[in-house]
Amino acid sequence: MASGMNIIWEWANPRKFMAWTDRALPTIAVLAAIVFVGGLVWGFFFTPDDYRQGATIKIFYLHVPSAMMAINIWVMMLVTSLIWIVRRHHVSALAAKAAAPIGAIMTLIALFTGAIWGKPMWGTYWEWDPRLTSFLILLLFYIGYMALWEAIENPDTAADLTSVLCLVGSVFALLSRYAVNFWNQGLHQGASLSMDEKENVADVFWYPALMAIAGFVLLFITLVLLRTRTEIRQRRLQAIEMRERVQG
Repeated sequence: MASGMNIIWEWANPRKFMAWTDRALPTIAVLAAIVFVGGLVWGFFFTPDDYRQGATIKIFYLHVPSAMMAINIWVMMLVTSLIWIVRRHHVSALAAKAAAPIGAIMTLIALFTGAIWGKPMWGTYWEWDPRLTSFLILLLFYIGYMALWEAIENPDTAADLTSVLCLVGSVFALLSRYAVNFWNQGLHQGASLSMDEKENVADVFWYPALMAIAGFVLLFITLVLLRTRTEIRQRRLQAIEMRERVQG
């Protein structure tokens, strides 16, 4: 176990991280493009309309994956923030920073597609439903997290404060995931993808949905690796500029 963790820390070293991502990113990006586009095309063009929701069911292939990613990206940020707090590992802090804009966009997509779906289903674009409200608050935490990084000049201080904010925001990520279970009232339906066959969607919708979700996951991995590489380069440039100022 210890040797396995040592390997993880070793490959998360900034220099080795840049080296292995430089080799792996092209393959991951191509795979992400194929699965992402394939899942959406399958879902939007090769599945029937639902007998109750009609063509509105097609939004499912954008709404569900983006909502899942919005929550899970924050969880990823929580884990990397905890690693920063405990181990002071710079790549983990930069990975959390890199993931935040992607998570914010996923949350926006989930809210927007949910509103489109809600109008014909509920008769309104918005309702102060527990899950919808917690998702809106989660978006505000994403925005606040990014703003805090920009507002603080010292990167280590920024990493410390944003990590604390990430811990607090995790409460709303949890609420976003389990709000339907916590409160019986509310318009939002239960989980569409469930181990319970009675709650799960039909296979004709389920399989393309799984492919769409896999596409969103691979897309996130591609983008977060690209953005983390960019953050590492920016950190190196800042270090060089600081050294030149001291020497000058």
